[in-house]
Amino acid sequence: MVRLDLHSHIAPPAYWAALERAGIPTPVPPWSVEHLLGVMDQYGITAAIVSLPPPGVFLGDIVQARELARVANEFSAALVQQYPSRFAALATLPLPDIEAALSELAYALDHLHLDGVALLTNTGGVYLGDPRFEPLFAALDSRGCYVFVHPTMPAYPGPVPNIPPWVLEFPFETTRAIVSLLFSGIFERYGAIRWQFAHLGGTAPFLAYRIASVMEREPALAARLRRDPVEILQALYYDTALSNSATVLDATFRLLPTERLVWGSDWPYAVLPAGPDPAPDLDRWPEIRAAIEGENARALVPRLFERLGR
Repeated sequence: MVRLDLHSHIAPPAYWAALERAGIPTPVPPWSVEHLLGVMDQYGITAAIVSLPPPGVFLGDIVQARELARVANEFSAALVQQYPSRFAALATLPLPDIEAALSELAYALDHLHLDGVALLTNTGGVYLGDPRFEPLFAALDSRGCYVFVHPTMPAYPGPVPNIPPWVLEFPFETTRAIVSLLFSGIFERYGAIRWQFAHLGGTAPFLAYRIASVMEREPALAARLRRDPVEILQALYYDTALSNSATVLDATFRLLPTERLVWGSDWPYAVLPAGPDPAPDLDRWPEIRAAIEGENARALVPRLFERLGR
């Protein structure tokens, strides 16, 4: 059995030190490679695709963002080199500096041989569909790049007091990013990018037909698209991190092709169930489960499959 985790995070010491200096709390339990490998062994996870968690490297200083992105990418590359059959890794880019991001993209993919790129839903309040990101998506498309989109803090204080942002704001953030990319035409203009969205796309699958109603109700937005928005959403990939319950999955299967779903743990942020099975509700669909935890990821991380085969 192959079980691949398409949503797992790393914590380079320099990154966490920068967060601590900025007064941003670190996750519990403390992260280490040994701890991650132990969790993977406990839950029968063959390999994990790792990325830097939010808030990312831009903490208000673009020079620091460039330095932290390089540190994170070299840390990721060393991890893959040390454990080639246990990890693949996604690059961090020093946005909002587009030129620096393009330079780091080339270094991360061509020199470090990372497997794709992780982007946050917004950087400094600028969402991914903004025209300023157009040169980046053109470069990603030219490479047929795998792009994982993860939520981060929105550009406003949470409107419901005392509720952690991951409860409400993170799913809404992912939805905003998807809708921003959708109606900017990015998905259609840059069709070679292989997109994965965290946490089953936030609320996007459940709002899909509401989003699509724009085509009849908002002619200016409708004119930006050539295809039905639901068809575009169905062509993306989504991970199941923090969304592995039977009720949620049953609803998702009614809209999204099961071959577009990949499994994710969101470790170390998620609390995984006791015992050896990290997603016991998936047992209701044994044939679908095998694909979600394994083969569906081949299109996103083909080099990892080559390493596993060897």
